[in-house]
Amino acid sequence: MFRRITQFCKQLFAEGEQAESTETFQQSVPEGTGLSLSVTPRNAHTISRKNISENALKVLYRLNKAGYQAFLVGGGVRDLLLGMEPKDFDVVTDATPEDIKKLFRNCRIVGRRFRLAHIVFGRDVIEVATFRGHHGDEDGDKISKANAEGRLLRDNVYGGIDEDAERRDFTVNALYYDISDYSIRSYGGGMEDLNEGVLRLIGDPDTRYREDPVRMIRAVRFATKLGMRIEDATAAPIRKLAPLLKDIPAARMYEEVLKLFFAGKAQANYQMMQDYQLFAPIFPLIAETMADSPKGHCARMTQLVMRGTDQRVIEDKPVTPSFFYAALLWYPLKSRAEEIAHESGLSLYDAYFAAMGDVLERQCQTIAIPKRFSVPARDIWQLQLRFERSQGTRAFKLMENPKFRAAYDLLLLRAEIEGGSLQKSAQWWQSFVEAPEEARGDIARGSGSSKNAAPRNRNRRVRRRPRSEGAPAGSGSGSEA
Repeated sequence: MFRRITQFCKQLFAEGEQAESTETFQQSVPEGTGLSLSVTPRNAHTISRKNISENALKVLYRLNKAGYQAFLVGGGVRDLLLGMEPKDFDVVTDATPEDIKKLFRNCRIVGRRFRLAHIVFGRDVIEVATFRGHHGDEDGDKISKANAEGRLLRDNVYGGIDEDAERRDFTVNALYYDISDYSIRSYGGGMEDLNEGVLRLIGDPDTRYREDPVRMIRAVRFATKLGMRIEDATAAPIRKLAPLLKDIPAARMYEEVLKLFFAGKAQANYQMMQDYQLFAPIFPLIAETMADSPKGHCARMTQLVMRGTDQRVIEDKPVTPSFFYAALLWYPLKSRAEEIAHESGLSLYDAYFAAMGDVLERQCQTIAIPKRFSVPARDIWQLQLRFERSQGTRAFKLMENPKFRAAYDLLLLRAEIEGGSLQKSAQWWQSFVEAPEEARGDIARGSGSSKNAAPRNRNRRVRRRPRSEGAPAGSGSGSEA
Protein backbone atom coordinates (compact mmCIF):
# COMPACT_ATOMS: atom_id res chain seq x y z
CA MET A 1 0.00 0.00 0.00
CA PHE A 2 2.82 2.39 0.94
CA ARG A 3 4.52 1.70 -2.40
CA ARG A 4 1.34 2.54 -4.32
CA ILE A 5 0.94 5.81 -2.45
CA THR A 6 4.58 6.70 -3.15
CA GLN A 7 4.18 5.96 -6.87
CA PHE A 8 0.99 8.03 -7.01
CA CYS A 9 2.73 11.01 -5.38
CA LYS A 10 5.67 10.74 -7.77
CA GLN A 11 3.29 10.70 -10.73
CA LEU A 12 1.47 13.81 -9.51
CA PHE A 13 4.78 15.58 -8.94
CA ALA A 14 6.02 14.65 -12.42
CA GLU A 15 2.85 15.87 -14.10
CA GLY A 16 3.06 19.12 -12.13
CA GLU A 17 6.61 19.73 -13.39
CA GLN A 18 5.60 19.02 -16.97
CA ALA A 19 2.68 21.48 -16.88
CA GLU A 20 3.89 24.50 -14.89
CA SER A 21 2.19 26.89 -17.28
CA THR A 22 -1.53 26.81 -17.95
CA GLU A 23 -1.33 29.01 -21.04
CA THR A 24 -1.19 27.90 -24.64
CA PHE A 25 1.96 29.16 -26.33
CA GLN A 26 2.92 29.56 -29.97
CA GLN A 27 5.90 27.71 -31.40
CA SER A 28 7.53 28.19 -34.77
CA VAL A 29 7.53 25.35 -37.28
CA PRO A 30 10.06 24.55 -40.00
CA GLU A 31 9.95 26.92 -42.96
CA GLY A 32 7.79 25.63 -45.79
CA THR A 33 5.08 23.89 -43.81
CA GLY A 34 2.84 26.95 -43.92
CA LEU A 35 1.03 26.01 -40.68
CA SER A 36 1.13 27.75 -37.33
CA LEU A 37 1.68 25.60 -34.26
CA SER A 38 0.30 26.12 -30.77
CA VAL A 39 1.11 23.88 -27.81
CA THR A 40 -1.42 23.54 -25.00
CA PRO A 41 0.12 22.14 -21.78
CA ARG A 42 -1.62 19.54 -19.63
CA ASN A 43 -3.14 22.04 -17.19
CA ALA A 44 -4.80 24.03 -19.99
CA HIS A 45 -6.90 21.31 -21.63
CA THR A 46 -9.54 18.83 -20.52
CA ILE A 47 -8.23 15.52 -21.88
CA SER A 48 -7.64 12.88 -19.21
CA ARG A 49 -5.98 9.53 -19.69
CA LYS A 50 -8.96 8.02 -17.88
CA ASN A 51 -10.99 8.64 -21.05
CA ILE A 52 -8.41 7.14 -23.41
CA SER A 53 -8.53 3.47 -24.38
CA GLU A 54 -6.28 1.33 -22.22
CA ASN A 55 -4.97 -0.41 -25.33
CA ALA A 56 -4.20 2.90 -27.02
CA LEU A 57 -2.22 3.96 -23.95
CA LYS A 58 -0.26 0.67 -24.07
CA VAL A 59 0.73 1.39 -27.67
CA LEU A 60 1.66 5.02 -26.93
CA TYR A 61 3.76 4.15 -23.88
CA ARG A 62 5.64 1.31 -25.58
CA LEU A 63 6.52 3.44 -28.60
CA ASN A 64 7.65 6.27 -26.33
CA LYS A 65 9.71 3.93 -24.14
CA ALA A 66 11.42 2.54 -27.26
CA GLY A 67 12.60 6.06 -28.14
CA TYR A 68 10.02 6.96 -30.77
CA GLN A 69 7.66 9.94 -30.83
CA ALA A 70 4.08 8.84 -30.21
CA PHE A 71 0.89 10.90 -30.39
CA LEU A 72 -2.83 10.30 -30.17
CA VAL A 73 -4.18 12.12 -33.20
CA GLY A 74 -7.23 13.30 -35.11
CA GLY A 75 -10.79 12.41 -34.25
CA GLY A 76 -9.97 10.85 -30.89
CA VAL A 77 -8.35 14.06 -29.63
CA ARG A 78 -11.04 16.23 -31.23
CA ASP A 79 -13.93 14.30 -29.69
CA LEU A 80 -12.34 14.19 -26.24
CA LEU A 81 -11.95 17.98 -26.31
CA LEU A 82 -15.62 18.31 -27.29
CA GLY A 83 -16.71 16.03 -24.45
CA MET A 84 -17.77 13.28 -26.85
CA GLU A 85 -16.90 9.60 -26.67
CA PRO A 86 -14.43 8.76 -29.46
CA LYS A 87 -15.32 5.90 -31.77
CA ASP A 88 -11.69 4.88 -32.04
CA PHE A 89 -8.20 6.02 -31.10
CA ASP A 90 -5.55 6.49 -33.79
CA VAL A 91 -1.83 6.82 -33.12
CA VAL A 92 0.94 8.45 -35.18
CA THR A 93 4.66 8.00 -34.71
CA ASP A 94 8.03 8.48 -36.38
CA ALA A 95 8.52 4.69 -36.33
CA THR A 96 8.09 2.98 -39.70
CA PRO A 97 5.61 0.09 -40.10
CA GLU A 98 8.53 -2.33 -39.94
CA ASP A 99 9.77 -0.74 -36.71
CA ILE A 100 6.30 -1.00 -35.22
CA LYS A 101 6.00 -4.65 -36.17
CA LYS A 102 9.25 -5.41 -34.31
CA LEU A 103 7.82 -3.85 -31.14
CA PHE A 104 4.42 -5.56 -31.22
CA ARG A 105 3.93 -9.25 -31.84
CA ASN A 106 0.20 -8.59 -32.27
CA CYS A 107 0.85 -6.23 -35.23
CA ARG A 108 -0.21 -6.64 -38.84
CA ILE A 109 0.66 -4.26 -41.66
CA VAL A 110 -2.24 -3.33 -43.96
CA GLY A 111 -2.98 -0.98 -46.85
CA ARG A 112 -1.55 -0.23 -50.27
CA ARG A 113 -2.37 3.44 -50.77
CA PHE A 114 -0.79 4.19 -47.39
CA ARG A 115 0.67 1.43 -45.24
CA LEU A 116 -0.62 1.23 -41.68
CA ALA A 117 0.11 -0.92 -38.66
CA HIS A 118 -2.86 -2.48 -36.87
CA ILE A 119 -2.16 -3.50 -33.28
CA VAL A 120 -4.74 -6.16 -32.43
CA PHE A 121 -6.07 -6.61 -28.89
CA GLY A 122 -8.85 -9.16 -29.38
CA ARG A 123 -11.67 -7.22 -31.05
CA ASP A 124 -10.04 -3.88 -30.36
CA VAL A 125 -7.66 -2.62 -33.06
CA ILE A 126 -5.40 0.38 -32.57
CA GLU A 127 -4.35 1.90 -35.89
CA VAL A 128 -0.79 3.25 -35.95
CA ALA A 129 0.45 5.39 -38.86
CA THR A 130 3.92 6.70 -39.62
CA PHE A 131 4.17 10.49 -40.03
CA ARG A 132 3.38 11.35 -43.62
CA GLY A 133 5.63 13.60 -45.68
CA HIS A 134 5.31 15.68 -48.84
CA HIS A 135 4.81 13.45 -51.85
CA GLY A 136 6.75 15.63 -54.29
CA ASP A 137 10.08 14.20 -53.18
CA GLU A 138 11.79 11.83 -55.63
CA ASP A 139 13.70 10.01 -52.90
CA GLY A 140 13.67 6.29 -53.63
CA ASP A 141 12.26 5.53 -50.17
CA LYS A 142 9.41 7.95 -50.66
CA ILE A 143 6.96 6.42 -53.06
CA SER A 144 3.82 8.21 -54.24
CA LYS A 145 1.66 8.06 -57.33
CA ALA A 146 -1.30 10.14 -58.55
CA ASN A 147 -3.67 9.78 -61.49
CA ALA A 148 -4.44 12.39 -64.16
CA GLU A 149 -7.10 14.06 -61.97
CA GLY A 150 -4.66 14.45 -59.08
CA ARG A 151 -6.05 11.65 -56.90
CA LEU A 152 -3.36 9.91 -54.89
CA LEU A 153 -3.13 6.22 -55.73
CA ARG A 154 -0.10 5.45 -53.55
CA ASP A 155 1.20 7.61 -50.74
CA ASN A 156 3.90 5.81 -48.73
CA VAL A 157 5.84 9.00 -48.13
CA TYR A 158 7.20 9.45 -44.60
CA GLY A 159 8.19 12.68 -42.87
CA GLY A 160 8.00 14.48 -39.53
CA ILE A 161 5.10 15.61 -37.39
CA ASP A 162 5.01 19.10 -38.96
CA GLU A 163 4.73 17.64 -42.46
CA ASP A 164 2.18 15.11 -41.20
CA ALA A 165 0.00 17.93 -39.88
CA GLU A 166 0.00 19.59 -43.30
CA ARG A 167 -1.15 16.33 -44.86
CA ARG A 168 -4.19 16.12 -42.54
CA ASP A 169 -7.55 17.04 -44.03
CA PHE A 170 -9.13 19.55 -41.61
CA THR A 171 -7.59 21.76 -38.95
CA VAL A 172 -9.80 20.24 -36.24
CA ASN A 173 -8.17 16.89 -37.06
CA ALA A 174 -4.62 18.29 -36.91
CA LEU A 175 -4.54 17.86 -33.13
CA TYR A 176 -1.83 15.74 -31.50
CA TYR A 177 -1.88 14.53 -27.89
CA ASP A 178 1.75 14.00 -26.82
CA ILE A 179 2.15 11.03 -24.48
CA SER A 180 5.58 12.27 -23.33
CA ASP A 181 4.24 15.37 -21.56
CA TYR A 182 0.42 15.16 -22.07
CA SER A 183 0.33 18.41 -24.04
CA ILE A 184 -1.67 19.04 -27.22
CA ARG A 185 -0.02 20.28 -30.41
CA SER A 186 -2.50 22.16 -32.60
CA TYR A 187 -1.65 23.07 -36.19
CA GLY A 188 -3.26 25.68 -38.42
CA GLY A 189 -5.47 27.07 -35.65
CA GLY A 190 -7.21 23.75 -35.04
CA MET A 191 -8.04 24.51 -31.40
CA GLU A 192 -9.48 27.91 -32.35
CA ASP A 193 -11.58 26.40 -35.17
CA LEU A 194 -12.82 23.71 -32.78
CA ASN A 195 -13.92 26.32 -30.26
CA GLU A 196 -15.55 28.47 -32.95
CA GLY A 197 -17.30 25.58 -34.69
CA VAL A 198 -15.61 26.09 -38.08
CA LEU A 199 -14.59 23.26 -40.40
CA ARG A 200 -11.58 24.41 -42.42
CA LEU A 201 -9.59 22.35 -44.95
CA ILE A 202 -5.79 22.46 -44.67
CA GLY A 203 -4.16 23.68 -47.88
CA ASP A 204 -5.75 24.60 -51.21
CA PRO A 205 -9.27 23.05 -51.23
CA ASP A 206 -9.27 22.33 -54.97
CA THR A 207 -5.98 20.44 -54.76
CA ARG A 208 -6.84 18.60 -51.57
CA TYR A 209 -10.21 17.42 -52.90
CA ARG A 210 -8.59 16.19 -56.09
CA GLU A 211 -6.03 14.25 -54.05
CA ASP A 212 -8.86 12.46 -52.27
CA PRO A 213 -12.46 13.28 -53.31
CA VAL A 214 -13.80 11.45 -50.23
CA ARG A 215 -12.76 14.55 -48.29
CA MET A 216 -15.88 16.24 -49.68
CA ILE A 217 -18.03 13.58 -48.02
CA ARG A 218 -16.01 13.85 -44.82
CA ALA A 219 -16.66 17.60 -44.78
CA VAL A 220 -20.39 16.93 -44.79
CA ARG A 221 -20.16 14.18 -42.17
CA PHE A 222 -18.03 16.20 -39.76
CA ALA A 223 -20.22 19.28 -40.20
CA THR A 224 -23.36 17.41 -39.16
CA LYS A 225 -21.71 15.21 -36.52
CA LEU A 226 -19.93 18.08 -34.77
CA GLY A 227 -22.51 20.79 -35.48
CA MET A 228 -19.96 22.87 -37.37
CA ARG A 229 -20.10 25.30 -40.26
CA ILE A 230 -18.07 24.50 -43.39
CA GLU A 231 -15.84 27.49 -44.04
CA ASP A 232 -16.64 29.31 -47.30
CA ALA A 233 -13.33 28.57 -49.08
CA THR A 234 -13.60 24.91 -48.03
CA ALA A 235 -17.14 24.63 -49.41
CA ALA A 236 -16.59 26.59 -52.64
CA PRO A 237 -15.17 23.84 -54.96
CA ILE A 238 -17.38 20.97 -53.77
CA ARG A 239 -20.18 21.22 -56.34
CA LYS A 240 -17.71 21.52 -59.21
CA LEU A 241 -15.63 18.54 -58.05
CA ALA A 242 -18.50 16.29 -56.90
CA PRO A 243 -18.32 14.10 -60.09
CA LEU A 244 -14.84 12.94 -58.97
CA LEU A 245 -16.58 10.66 -56.48
CA LYS A 246 -17.43 8.33 -59.37
CA ASP A 247 -13.77 7.29 -59.51
CA ILE A 248 -13.52 6.25 -55.86
CA PRO A 249 -13.20 2.45 -55.40
CA ALA A 250 -16.64 1.00 -54.72
CA ALA A 251 -15.43 -0.97 -51.70
CA ARG A 252 -14.18 2.19 -50.01
CA MET A 253 -17.40 4.01 -50.81
CA TYR A 254 -19.41 1.26 -49.11
CA GLU A 255 -17.62 2.03 -45.83
CA GLU A 256 -18.12 5.78 -46.26
CA VAL A 257 -21.86 5.33 -46.83
CA LEU A 258 -22.14 3.35 -43.59
CA LYS A 259 -20.51 6.24 -41.71
CA LEU A 260 -22.80 8.75 -43.39
CA PHE A 261 -26.16 7.10 -42.87
CA PHE A 262 -25.83 4.67 -39.95
CA ALA A 263 -24.67 7.03 -37.20
CA GLY A 264 -27.88 8.92 -36.42
CA LYS A 265 -27.30 11.81 -38.87
CA ALA A 266 -28.74 10.28 -42.05
CA GLN A 267 -31.35 12.99 -42.66
CA ALA A 268 -28.92 15.87 -42.13
CA ASN A 269 -26.21 14.23 -44.24
CA TYR A 270 -28.64 13.44 -47.06
CA GLN A 271 -29.90 17.01 -47.19
CA MET A 272 -26.40 18.50 -47.17
CA MET A 273 -25.20 16.04 -49.80
CA GLN A 274 -28.08 17.06 -52.03
CA ASP A 275 -27.22 20.72 -51.47
CA TYR A 276 -23.62 20.09 -52.53
CA GLN A 277 -24.62 17.70 -55.38
CA LEU A 278 -22.73 14.81 -53.76
CA PHE A 279 -25.61 12.34 -53.65
CA ALA A 280 -26.04 11.72 -57.39
CA PRO A 281 -22.48 10.48 -58.09
CA ILE A 282 -22.88 7.83 -55.38
CA PHE A 283 -26.50 6.86 -56.08
CA PRO A 284 -26.92 7.55 -59.82
CA LEU A 285 -29.98 5.30 -60.25
CA ILE A 286 -31.85 7.02 -57.43
CA ALA A 287 -30.96 10.46 -58.79
CA GLU A 288 -32.19 9.49 -62.28
CA THR A 289 -35.43 8.05 -60.94
CA MET A 290 -36.05 11.20 -58.89
CA ALA A 291 -35.59 13.33 -62.00
CA ASP A 292 -37.94 11.14 -64.09
CA SER A 293 -40.64 10.66 -61.42
CA PRO A 294 -43.28 13.40 -61.61
CA LYS A 295 -45.05 12.05 -58.51
CA GLY A 296 -41.92 12.27 -56.38
CA HIS A 297 -42.26 8.75 -54.99
CA CYS A 298 -38.52 8.04 -55.07
CA ALA A 299 -37.59 11.28 -53.30
CA ARG A 300 -40.24 10.66 -50.67
CA MET A 301 -39.01 7.11 -50.10
CA THR A 302 -35.43 8.35 -49.63
CA GLN A 303 -36.54 10.88 -47.04
CA LEU A 304 -38.58 8.30 -45.13
CA VAL A 305 -35.71 5.81 -45.12
CA MET A 306 -33.28 8.40 -43.77
CA ARG A 307 -35.73 9.49 -41.09
CA GLY A 308 -36.51 5.90 -40.09
CA THR A 309 -32.82 4.97 -39.93
CA ASP A 310 -32.09 7.90 -37.61
CA GLN A 311 -35.01 6.93 -35.39
CA ARG A 312 -33.79 3.35 -35.03
CA VAL A 313 -30.27 4.54 -34.17
CA ILE A 314 -31.69 6.89 -31.52
CA GLU A 315 -33.75 4.04 -30.05
CA ASP A 316 -30.69 1.76 -30.13
CA LYS A 317 -32.40 -0.64 -32.51
CA PRO A 318 -30.47 -2.60 -35.15
CA VAL A 319 -30.15 -1.15 -38.64
CA THR A 320 -29.19 -3.27 -41.63
CA PRO A 321 -27.84 -2.35 -45.07
CA SER A 322 -30.15 -5.01 -46.57
CA PHE A 323 -33.31 -3.04 -45.79
CA PHE A 324 -31.60 0.31 -46.39
CA TYR A 325 -30.63 -0.52 -49.97
CA ALA A 326 -33.82 -2.49 -50.70
CA ALA A 327 -35.94 0.51 -49.74
CA LEU A 328 -33.78 3.17 -51.44
CA LEU A 329 -33.63 1.21 -54.69
CA TRP A 330 -37.27 0.08 -54.79
CA TYR A 331 -38.46 2.79 -57.18
CA PRO A 332 -35.43 2.49 -59.48
CA LEU A 333 -36.24 -1.24 -59.53
CA LYS A 334 -39.89 -0.56 -60.34
CA SER A 335 -38.92 1.83 -63.15
CA ARG A 336 -36.47 -0.67 -64.65
CA ALA A 337 -39.00 -3.52 -64.42
CA GLU A 338 -41.58 -1.47 -66.33
CA GLU A 339 -38.99 -0.74 -69.03
CA ILE A 340 -38.14 -4.43 -69.40
CA ALA A 341 -41.81 -5.41 -69.54
CA HIS A 342 -42.47 -2.83 -72.24
CA GLU A 343 -39.39 -3.74 -74.32
CA SER A 344 -39.47 -7.52 -74.03
CA GLY A 345 -43.14 -8.36 -73.62
CA LEU A 346 -42.51 -10.18 -70.33
CA SER A 347 -45.16 -10.06 -67.67
CA LEU A 348 -44.50 -7.35 -65.09
CA TYR A 349 -43.98 -10.04 -62.44
CA ASP A 350 -41.20 -11.68 -64.47
CA ALA A 351 -39.78 -8.30 -65.43
CA TYR A 352 -39.20 -7.48 -61.77
CA PHE A 353 -36.98 -10.53 -61.37
CA ALA A 354 -35.00 -9.58 -64.47
CA ALA A 355 -34.61 -6.00 -63.22
CA MET A 356 -33.23 -6.98 -59.83
CA GLY A 357 -29.88 -8.05 -61.25
CA ASP A 358 -29.62 -4.94 -63.44
CA VAL A 359 -30.29 -2.55 -60.56
CA LEU A 360 -27.90 -4.19 -58.12
CA GLU A 361 -25.17 -4.48 -60.74
CA ARG A 362 -25.33 -0.81 -61.58
CA GLN A 363 -25.44 0.32 -57.94
CA CYS A 364 -22.45 -1.88 -57.13
CA GLN A 365 -20.39 0.08 -59.65
CA THR A 366 -20.28 2.97 -57.16
CA ILE A 367 -20.96 1.17 -53.85
CA ALA A 368 -19.77 -2.42 -53.46
CA ILE A 369 -22.72 -3.90 -51.56
CA PRO A 370 -21.56 -7.25 -50.09
CA LYS A 371 -23.55 -10.33 -51.04
CA ARG A 372 -24.53 -10.86 -47.43
CA PHE A 373 -26.65 -7.72 -47.85
CA SER A 374 -27.54 -7.74 -51.58
CA VAL A 375 -29.03 -11.25 -51.45
CA PRO A 376 -31.41 -10.40 -48.56
CA ALA A 377 -32.32 -7.19 -50.40
CA ARG A 378 -33.48 -9.35 -53.33
CA ASP A 379 -35.58 -11.42 -50.91
CA ILE A 380 -37.22 -8.26 -49.58
CA TRP A 381 -38.07 -7.19 -53.13
CA GLN A 382 -39.48 -10.59 -54.05
CA LEU A 383 -41.79 -10.53 -51.05
CA GLN A 384 -43.27 -7.22 -52.25
CA LEU A 385 -44.62 -9.13 -55.26
CA ARG A 386 -46.26 -11.72 -53.03
CA PHE A 387 -48.10 -9.53 -50.53
CA GLU A 388 -51.31 -8.99 -52.52
CA ARG A 389 -51.29 -12.61 -53.72
CA SER A 390 -50.92 -13.98 -50.22
CA GLN A 391 -53.77 -12.41 -48.29
CA GLY A 392 -56.04 -14.92 -46.65
CA THR A 393 -54.79 -18.26 -45.41
CA ARG A 394 -51.60 -17.97 -47.47
CA ALA A 395 -50.52 -15.17 -45.16
CA PHE A 396 -49.46 -17.66 -42.49
CA LYS A 397 -46.89 -19.23 -44.78
CA LEU A 398 -45.58 -15.86 -45.93
CA MET A 399 -45.00 -14.79 -42.32
CA GLU A 400 -42.62 -17.72 -41.87
CA ASN A 401 -40.16 -16.17 -44.35
CA PRO A 402 -37.03 -14.89 -42.51
CA LYS A 403 -37.22 -11.57 -44.36
CA PHE A 404 -40.93 -11.04 -43.76
CA ARG A 405 -40.55 -8.29 -41.17
CA ALA A 406 -38.21 -6.21 -43.32
CA ALA A 407 -40.43 -6.71 -46.37
CA TYR A 408 -43.52 -5.79 -44.33
CA ASP A 409 -41.84 -2.55 -43.19
CA LEU A 410 -41.09 -1.69 -46.82
CA LEU A 411 -44.72 -2.39 -47.74
CA LEU A 412 -45.87 0.11 -45.12
CA LEU A 413 -43.49 2.75 -46.50
CA ARG A 414 -44.73 2.17 -50.04
CA ALA A 415 -48.34 2.42 -48.90
CA GLU A 416 -47.66 5.68 -47.09
CA ILE A 417 -46.19 7.09 -50.30
CA GLU A 418 -48.58 5.70 -52.92
CA GLY A 419 -51.88 5.26 -51.09
CA GLY A 420 -54.79 3.79 -53.11
CA SER A 421 -55.14 0.01 -53.39
CA LEU A 422 -51.67 -0.48 -51.94
CA GLN A 423 -52.81 1.35 -48.82
CA LYS A 424 -55.74 -1.06 -48.46
CA SER A 425 -53.44 -4.04 -48.84
CA ALA A 426 -51.07 -2.62 -46.23
CA GLN A 427 -53.96 -2.02 -43.83
CA TRP A 428 -55.03 -5.66 -44.14
CA TRP A 429 -51.51 -6.87 -43.44
CA GLN A 430 -51.15 -4.47 -40.54
CA SER A 431 -54.34 -5.77 -38.92
CA PHE A 432 -53.16 -9.34 -39.52
CA VAL A 433 -49.65 -8.83 -38.14
CA GLU A 434 -50.73 -6.83 -35.08
CA ALA A 435 -53.64 -9.13 -34.17
CA PRO A 436 -53.26 -11.74 -31.40
CA GLU A 437 -52.25 -15.09 -32.79
CA GLU A 438 -55.62 -16.68 -32.02
CA ALA A 439 -57.44 -13.94 -33.97
CA ARG A 440 -55.38 -14.20 -37.15
CA GLY A 441 -57.34 -17.20 -38.42
CA ASP A 442 -60.59 -15.20 -38.34
CA ILE A 443 -58.91 -12.30 -40.16
CA ALA A 444 -57.54 -14.65 -42.81
CA ARG A 445 -60.90 -16.37 -43.34
CA GLY A 446 -62.67 -13.00 -43.38
CA SER A 447 -60.70 -11.93 -46.42
CA GLY A 448 -62.44 -14.48 -48.63
CA SER A 449 -64.29 -11.81 -50.54
CA SER A 450 -60.96 -10.51 -51.86
CA LYS A 451 -60.22 -11.60 -55.39
CA ASN A 452 -56.64 -12.39 -54.38
CA ALA A 453 -57.45 -14.23 -51.19
CA ALA A 454 -60.07 -16.85 -51.94
CA PRO A 455 -60.07 -19.56 -49.22
CA ARG A 456 -58.94 -22.95 -50.34
CA ASN A 457 -61.44 -25.74 -51.08
CA ARG A 458 -64.42 -23.42 -50.88
CA ASN A 459 -66.96 -22.72 -53.67
CA ARG A 460 -64.83 -24.63 -56.15
CA ARG A 461 -66.57 -26.54 -58.91
CA VAL A 462 -66.04 -30.25 -58.59
CA ARG A 463 -65.78 -32.27 -61.76
CA ARG A 464 -66.49 -35.99 -61.51
CA ARG A 465 -64.81 -38.49 -63.73
CA PRO A 466 -67.06 -40.22 -66.32
CA ARG A 467 -68.46 -43.44 -64.94
CA SER A 468 -66.60 -46.43 -66.33
CA GLU A 469 -68.57 -49.17 -67.97
CA GLY A 470 -69.84 -51.46 -65.35
CA ALA A 471 -69.06 -49.10 -62.48
CA PRO A 472 -72.03 -48.58 -60.20
CA ALA A 473 -73.40 -45.07 -59.75
CA GLY A 474 -72.20 -43.25 -56.65
CA SER A 475 -69.10 -45.39 -56.27
CA GLY A 476 -67.01 -42.40 -55.04
CA SER A 477 -64.65 -42.28 -57.98
CA GLY A 478 -64.88 -38.48 -58.40
CA SER A 479 -61.98 -36.05 -57.82
CA GLU A 480 -61.32 -32.31 -58.05
CA ALA A 481 -60.27 -30.96 -61.40
